[in-house]
Amino acid sequence: MKIEYEYTFGIPRNLVWKYIKDENVLRNSLPGCKSFVESSNGVYVAEIEIHLGPIKDLLTLEVRREKEKSPTFYQLAMKGKGKLGEVEGVAELFIEDLHGTSKLTFSGDVQVTGKIAMVGKRILESGANKSLGKFFETVESEIKKIIHQVKRSGR
Repeated sequence: MKIEYEYTFGIPRNLVWKYIKDENVLRNSLPGCKSFVESSNGVYVAEIEIHLGPIKDLLTLEVRREKEKSPTFYQLAMKGKGKLGEVEGVAELFIEDLHGTSKLTFSGDVQVTGKIAMVGKRILESGANKSLGKFFETVESEIKKIIHQVKRSGR
């Protein structure tokens, strides 16, 4: 399944780049996230609860950040499973500077097996796009909170 998504942050690219890889920002932003821990540099282990139509499952995922090109690009490789199936994929994130704002382009390929795949491609794609939208909106909100806290503390 191919997933593509674009999001424009009202934040400069250098701040998006800095915080979109922050463990706390990611944990607080991932829909259905029950746990999210960096196990080594750029490798995360997460538990994500999914709800896709009649399918509800808890996926245990390993997510690796690869091929970074600061501050414009990195690749994610993901592999995980739950009681109802497995998921594996690769995604690329491009961050473009738009003079004070940033455009993020997400492009990924995901393979899903088991009962999770039985919900159908249309439902999976719709659920993925909805989750990505919520994720990037929350990432922006989390980054803005951090910026506000830094300004308040005078750092």
